[in-house]
This record gives sequence, structure tokens and C-alpha cells, in this order.
Amino acid sequence: MRKAIALLAGGAALGAGLARILRRGPRAPRELDTGPDPRADELRTRLAEAREVAAERETEEAAETSVDEVEPTGEDLAERRRKVHAQGHAVAGEMRRRASSKRAKPEE
Repeated sequence: MRKAIALLAGGAALGAGLARILRRGPRAPRELDTGPDPRADELRTRLAEAREVAAERETEEAAETSVDEVEPTGEDLAERRRKVHAQGHAVAGEMRRRASSKRAKPEE
């Protein structure tokens, strides 16, 4: 019985809402402001700044050597990898030696 009453009350509320909407009629069109938008000047300023930054970036990149124009280093990739790998091992070994020497020192 409670569900039926709740359903009936919900239907009545829905019907009242729809009736109110339908009775209102069409809205009058709003007058549009045709004057200049104050946000337009701000946008123009920001666009001009962005263009300046883009122009500066292009001039800076023009001074750089492109990847296509770079001369090879003379050593092949495998040799460079071996050197970097050996350097990494040397640094890691040095770090291990320092860590073990700090642990070996007696605390005062």
C-alpha cells in the first residue's frame, strides 16, 4: 500500500511539474550585446605573445645542427656501448668500495 501511495505522489508531482512547464509559454529572446567583448583584447594579447615565443624558438632551432647534418663520431655503436658499460661498472665498483669502507670504520 505504501508503494502505491508513493507511486501516486510521484506521478502527481511529475504531472504538476509538466503542467507548469507547459503553461509558461515561449520565452522572449534576449537582447544580444553586439559591443566588443573585453575578453577579445586579452586573447589577442596572449596570441601575440605566443607568436613571439614561437618565432624565438624557430630562430634558436635554426642555429642548431639538425640530426641529418650531424657528422658521425667515427666509432661504431657497439664500441660506444662497451665504453659506457665499462664506465658504469667502474662507477658502481667505486660506490661499493666507498660504502664498504664506511661500514668497516669503527664508530667513535
